[in-house]
Amino acid sequence: MSSVLYDAQGPRAKRRNVILTIAFVVAVAALMWWVIGTLQDKQQLDWEKWKPFLSGTEAWSTYIWPGLENTLKAAALSMIIALPLGAVLGISRLSDHVWVRVPAAVIVEFFRAIPVLVLMIFGLALYSEYTNVSSDDRPLYAVVTGLVLYNAAVLAEIVRAGILALPKGQSEAALAIGLTKGQTMRTILLPQAVTAMLPAIVSQIVVIVKDTALGGGVLTFPDLIAAVSPMSSYYGANVIASFTVVALIFIAINFALTSFASWLERRLRRGKKSTGAVLKADDAAIAGSAATGAGSGV
Repeated sequence: MSSVLYDAQGPRAKRRNVILTIAFVVAVAALMWWVIGTLQDKQQLDWEKWKPFLSGTEAWSTYIWPGLENTLKAAALSMIIALPLGAVLGISRLSDHVWVRVPAAVIVEFFRAIPVLVLMIFGLALYSEYTNVSSDDRPLYAVVTGLVLYNAAVLAEIVRAGILALPKGQSEAALAIGLTKGQTMRTILLPQAVTAMLPAIVSQIVVIVKDTALGGGVLTFPDLIAAVSPMSSYYGANVIASFTVVALIFIAINFALTSFASWLERRLRRGKKSTGAVLKADDAAIAGSAATGAGSGV
């Protein structure tokens, strides 16, 4: 059976795909066997190395949970600040006024070109030299500053691209009925662009959550990554087990964010498909009788 996009596979193509599939499965199985065997030889799969995470709460309450709290705090603060800042910068880049559009473009391009780790290091130096922020809070401030500056610039481009992707007739129709450009942006363009931008925005939020690990690895920010070293040392050099648990926590957080965004996107799309009330059969019959009676009365 043929499709519009491609022709149906013949017997040779089917055999080739089956052979390639079997070869891929065998290669993955061999790789997994080698990894498990290597870990077993290095005694990384011994129960003693995994016992702190599977039987008892000391590792979770002493190391993992405090690190997770700091990770979520830094990510939440960065999201709360970066999302509206990115929206403002993205809309400013579409302004008709040069004195608004050009500075916004310079800010976006500048901070989008600098690695987020460099921004964090600059932030730490800035708070150390020119502010009275305590040494305990400086890593958090530096991580949030770097994440906000970089991700706000990226989100600004997402917002700008989402608005420009809408048909030009949307804004032209709004201006034709007397709406100002601000009203058009607020009531016509942004509500429609949000649905299209949502997957990209969620992807950037996931990046924010993951990039908090840079603070733990470089700036001594006490997050999940920073908790691995003392935790693995205390429990007998179980580095693989510690990193595996931390990785699973990051996967769970990001999967929850992605799942929520997918649900929200489906809900928004279903809401936009509703174009009006649907009449029941009895209501339609009554309306038709009334229209017939009105027509005969004329």
